[in-house]
Amino acid sequence: MSAPFSLPPLPYADTALEPLISANTLSFHYGKHHKAYVDNLNKLVEGKDLASMSLEQIINHSAGKADMAGVFNNAAQIWNHTFYWNSLKPNGGGKPSGAMAALIDKSFGDHDTFKKELANAAVTQFGSGWAWLVKDGDVLKIVKTSNAEVPFTKGQKPLLTIDVWEHAYYIDYQNLRAKYVETLIDKLLNWDFAENNLNA
Repeated sequence: MSAPFSLPPLPYADTALEPLISANTLSFHYGKHHKAYVDNLNKLVEGKDLASMSLEQIINHSAGKADMAGVFNNAAQIWNHTFYWNSLKPNGGGKPSGAMAALIDKSFGDHDTFKKELANAAVTQFGSGWAWLVKDGDVLKIVKTSNAEVPFTKGQKPLLTIDVWEHAYYIDYQNLRAKYVETLIDKLLNWDFAENNLNA
């Protein structure tokens, strides 16, 4: 019997983000860390009703339940990492256009203010976690979550994310988290993906 969850393919070659994010980082981050969450979740749900649920259903079902922390952490980290890979693209960054640009201006005042708020959230997240651009009601917000937490369990719609777990950047940037964050915002963020999420 096949396992219910599999490692989603990367949306680009493992060399596509070089030299900003190396193939070496992806071999560990995607090939080992992301894969381990998939393998762990498959073991945790084997023979249980959870095995027939989607990742989102498992995350919502297990969120905040201490006795299901292992299930939540592994399911949410699969979801978060898949979302993160899609939040990046070669030759990304820059400014969005159309409805997204207008909503950023409405929510933050201007694009530069948005960039500062996103960078600040990513750099100041203590320990492991994530910085997110989310839609909350009619406006966009920047939020940060620790460990495996995801915004959609609180009713917010994720549009983009930056992974600030150390394994996301330590091979390429060592302790320079701010430089990694700045690089992603300026050169790798995938505004097409964000637009699709906004309209979904």
